[in-house]
Amino acid sequence: MIFSRKRATGRHASDERAVEAPDTVEAAPAEPARGPYDVSEAPAGVQRLDLGSIQIPAVPDVEVRVQADPQGVIQQVVLVHGQSALQLGVFAAPRSEGIWDEVREEIRQSLFNDGAAAQEVTGEYGTELRARVRTEDGLTDLRFVGIDGPRWMVRAVYQGEAATNPAAAGALARCMEGLVVDRGMEAKPVREPLPLRLPREAGEQAAAADAAPGAS
Repeated sequence: MIFSRKRATGRHASDERAVEAPDTVEAAPAEPARGPYDVSEAPAGVQRLDLGSIQIPAVPDVEVRVQADPQGVIQQVVLVHGQSALQLGVFAAPRSEGIWDEVREEIRQSLFNDGAAAQEVTGEYGTELRARVRTEDGLTDLRFVGIDGPRWMVRAVYQGEAATNPAAAGALARCMEGLVVDRGMEAKPVREPLPLRLPREAGEQAAAADAAPGAS
């Protein structure tokens, strides 16, 4: 099933910069200037769509498209704004080190095996991959971004104008900057996708629709 929600209202927390404390006062740990945030560091008072392991901030005119199975387990999350899209995934990572460098190389090799050359470039979150692939709709530009967090990694794939021009990401970039990851405490194999689920109200609506007379 596809669950879409038009984000009409909301705000994104402004950047917070660390302030140097006097030598006589012990400085508190600085909060990240932007997300993706770990749930332990996320700014309060922000409206978000809770999908379990990730919480997406409400950004005007961004449509959230979620594909889920009949049990409400989400298979894919795509944000759409104008002519650009952003696919999100979140994965378990070890406590001691990030995994984006390894994952990025595997993506690059996979693209190469499919006949697509990928170029490494430096972006806001470090090294990204850009590639042009052939799809059923023709040639499509992709931009792969990875962010290593505490025991998690976010993989984001931009499509459309935002893939070739990061400055055009606009509202989608604000969603990334306000994204919250809830890793949970249970042990998970490295690179295992963290569980995503429909919000309770959406799951109840889907269940009611399936139970309605005449539902296929």
